Amino acid sequence: MNSIASRRQILKSAAVTAGVMVAGPLARGMTQPDSAKPTPGAGETPLFKISLAQWSLHRALQSKALDPMDFPAVSAREYGVFAVEYVNSFYRDKLADSKAVATLAPALKKRCDDAGVASVLIMCDGEGDLGDPDEAKRLRAVDRHKKWAELARALGCHSIRVNAASKGEREEQAKLAADGLRRLTEFCAGLGLCCIVENHGGLSSHGDWLADVMKRVGHPSVGTLPDFGNFYEYDRYKGVEEMMPFAKGVSAKSHEFDDKGNETRTDYARMLRVVLKAGYRGHIGIEFEGDKAPEPEGIRATKRLLERLRAELAPEFAAKTGKP
Repeated sequence: MNSIASRRQILKSAAVTAGVMVAGPLARGMTQPDSAKPTPGAGETPLFKISLAQWSLHRALQSKALDPMDFPAVSAREYGVFAVEYVNSFYRDKLADSKAVATLAPALKKRCDDAGVASVLIMCDGEGDLGDPDEAKRLRAVDRHKKWAELARALGCHSIRVNAASKGEREEQAKLAADGLRRLTEFCAGLGLCCIVENHGGLSSHGDWLADVMKRVGHPSVGTLPDFGNFYEYDRYKGVEEMMPFAKGVSAKSHEFDDKGNETRTDYARMLRVVLKAGYRGHIGIEFEGDKAPEPEGIRATKRLLERLRAELAPEFAAKTGKP
């Protein structure tokens, strides 16, 4: 494997400098441009920004109806969302190793630039358990994530999203997950990136456990990506509240909507208050996962709901923060 320095040289022509995340609740998630073109006459900073998670179009991508390279343009043209969150599985065939970053990054970056789209983060799955009890496997998982961090840096993302998967007793899993995350976070920090964890099954879907892991890692470049869903047997509002002190991104999971446009599984108004009370003002990613409505319909419904509540909550939080 090439040294980190040589990999950086390979990426130099494609890379966009990623702003290092600043500590403090109001600074989290604020390094990226706004997610939508300014509304004529608006003239004010929105309460939060909206991005589109690529998983919202997973059926179209898996069926090959949509080319993953076209995702940025589709996000802008079809949905009016100008910030995107990638899923690594849709690019795995193009990124066998770090050397391939020099080919993939410029091509994908050009698609973003042509569409006026900002890259927010890459969601990484299937690269091994960062909390694997077997140290060799744990270290291999850390190494396998590095090429995605290099791609994220080249695209101008602020983070890669990873999983804190492990096995064993609760305490042992926390110790192992913190070890793997610390190693990967230190690598990401060297690239000017954050390494963030989603509640994504197992103990990671317990907000208190994941918050404990964050404290064990104890690095300014580690953080969380609270997902409105994915809590299963754990209270979702409590879970998000416990994760928010470490949040560097937020995922608005949606499935179905009632006739008033409200999501049926999550009280979005209540959840957004949890997010905003923590001082978060960064991107909230649309992640539609329903199977009853077509993906385009679900994406648009989620966007309308976020935009409506953003406007409704603005006066309440403007009074508390001095910002709309």
